Amino acid sequence: MAILFNGQKATWWVLPGLLLALFGIGWIMSGEGAWSLQQMLGNVRSNPLSYSLAFSGAVIWALYCSVTRRLAQGKNGVALFTALTALALWGKYSVSAEGALHFSWPIALMLLCAGVAMGAGYALWNIGILHGNMTLLATASYFAPVLSSLFAAVMLNTALTVSFWQGVGMVIVGSLVCWRATRAERRDFRAQTASWRKIRLRS
Repeated sequence: MAILFNGQKATWWVLPGLLLALFGIGWIMSGEGAWSLQQMLGNVRSNPLSYSLAFSGAVIWALYCSVTRRLAQGKNGVALFTALTALALWGKYSVSAEGALHFSWPIALMLLCAGVAMGAGYALWNIGILHGNMTLLATASYFAPVLSSLFAAVMLNTALTVSFWQGVGMVIVGSLVCWRATRAERRDFRAQTASWRKIRLRS
């Protein structure tokens, strides 16, 4: 999305790097089970609404990350967004048929930690979008599903499989290829700009 909407320069190597990183994420999520395209398409056909919403969410998130710097004018709206989201979710709960909530100190502490982690994550991500290096941020974002699986394995006391580390390797290599593709194009652009300036000075 950064390439399409923000004019980010990149070589064609960004495409195989992206595909390798995404394949690595899918490899991690499949676990020890054999991954196949037919199986994935069967899962999509069995529950099209869930997969459509997930795909739409991914596209919307990518668009948000691409246009936020241009439209936000340096202002961070995460606090307002989080508050409106909380109001919407509580409103949905109030009109639903869900049972009453039961709290205890361990549950309250876990909810507090989860809220702090999510709020801080969104806030820091938005700061990175507004003021950071988008190329580096996009490259690092490939590791989000990997870290999520790692934390889940640690919390659930589950051993990490060989396929997990194979997927991690694919994500790392794919991310480095994408990062290198953008860096190489940037160097070429700078070199061309410098040569044009020299030609103008000579003329």
